[in-house]
Amino acid sequence: MGKRTRIINDPSELVPFLRIFGSRTHKNVFDALSTKWMTEEDLEEFMGNDVSTSIRILKKGGLIESQWRMPEPGKTPAMEYRTSYSRVQTNFQCSFEDMSDIVMLAFKPYDDFQESIGQLEKLVAEGNQSMSSLVRALNLSPLYIRSLARRSNKLTVMGQRLKMIEDT
Repeated sequence: MGKRTRIINDPSELVPFLRIFGSRTHKNVFDALSTKWMTEEDLEEFMGNDVSTSIRILKKGGLIESQWRMPEPGKTPAMEYRTSYSRVQTNFQCSFEDMSDIVMLAFKPYDDFQESIGQLEKLVAEGNQSMSSLVRALNLSPLYIRSLARRSNKLTVMGQRLKMIEDT
């Protein structure tokens, strides 16, 4: 794998990274995918447990790429994965209050803020996708809203807009 560098300009992008590297299982999946292309089945056999959550978080963080593996004749193709980056460079500044929110959102159990994420997902599903209108509707900072969206399985951040993920 080439030595590509992931550049992080938005502090909210740390949420999936902290989740990945704060868990031994997710980190081991990342390490395994840094050596070669593997299917989810290959990973589960290698790791000895379910890796679907790890793959979902790695995708959300933009750390893995995928391709279809050519099957043996008569079998169905399988999606295989490998890591996209081997380095990271950060380029942002934020307050300690914002950083504490990011760390909290990354490490606290999903249930602790499930209601906030549900409210955000509902607003976006209803068409309220602009960051400025979401800030007014929820009375939360834009960074907190982006961080919440990065923790959600149904939302993606697209600049100053939030969108529902199509394949959930």
